Amino acid sequence: MRIEADPETCVGSGMCALTAPDLFDQSDRDGTVVVLRSDPPAERAEAVRGAVGRCPSRALKLLDAPAGAD
Repeated sequence: MRIEADPETCVGSGMCALTAPDLFDQSDRDGTVVVLRSDPPAERAEAVRGAVGRCPSRALKLLDAPAGAD
């Protein structure tokens, strides 16, 4: 599992940081999403899915495979 975020799309609502503060934060500069851990452990999958689902701007994506995996 891998998290991708698009700060250009992010509206800074903070739902991701509220849902999973160990995985997401917000930029001090403009409030947009900061991914603290792009490869979360499997036991955090439910929290990641919750954060992705609550993102009002759809700035977050959850990918099943790590980058570069075939």
